[in-house]
Amino acid sequence: MGVTAKIAPSMLSSDFANLASEAERMLNCGADWLHMDIMDGFTTYDWFVHNFVQLLYSFVLIRHFVPNLTIGAPVIESLRKHSQAYLDCHLMVTNPLDYVEPMGKAGASGFTFHVEVSKENWQELIQIIKSKGMKPGVALKPGTPIEEVYPLIEAENPVEMVLVMTVEPGFGGQKFMPEMMDKVRTLRKKYPALDIEVDGGLGPSTIEMAASAGANCIVAGSSVFGAPEPAKVISLLRNSVQQAQ
Repeated sequence: MGVTAKIAPSMLSSDFANLASEAERMLNCGADWLHMDIMDGFTTYDWFVHNFVQLLYSFVLIRHFVPNLTIGAPVIESLRKHSQAYLDCHLMVTNPLDYVEPMGKAGASGFTFHVEVSKENWQELIQIIKSKGMKPGVALKPGTPIEEVYPLIEAENPVEMVLVMTVEPGFGGQKFMPEMMDKVRTLRKKYPALDIEVDGGLGPSTIEMAASAGANCIVAGSSVFGAPEPAKVISLLRNSVQQAQ
């Protein structure tokens, strides 16, 4: 396929009080990337709106992308001081353009934004992300048609990775959605050399489905950090991707 296996433990599942040592531990266990989840969080008002969004969608603007609140550029900057790892940053935020400059300055390696919130300015986003020395990627939620990312892949100045969410974004520990593998298969058939990442519920019991569909970048959180021997899980994930190719 012309792509390599990249295993990215999700630092959302790590011990945040010891983030630097957790990052080093994952790299020593064989991780290729460190996956960093940047979420903007709901306010109480947004939570109320979220519960009525299907009824009020045309009338109410949701100000935040996901209900959880995690890390931002200051944490990325702090971690960068202790690690030269590839920091694969997934921006689950409403206004990704606002985050490009601070994330670039902080030392992010990859900047993946959501197609759902960038339909009007994705060309500008990609250009600025690259100008700040980061690799641009685009993510899509389970309910978003795969066709929405095609223009971003086929543009003159394209994204370099597509992240297919295999859970609803916002929380770790959710169950893998196997029906999302149709999106991965479609992407792999259409774009053989594209980095395709999957995130959500990945582990020893689900990796074969993702790898056989064509995913080569694997984000895994609780299945790695919760394992007695994380190195063995990382090795298993990588071997599955390599064998599928």
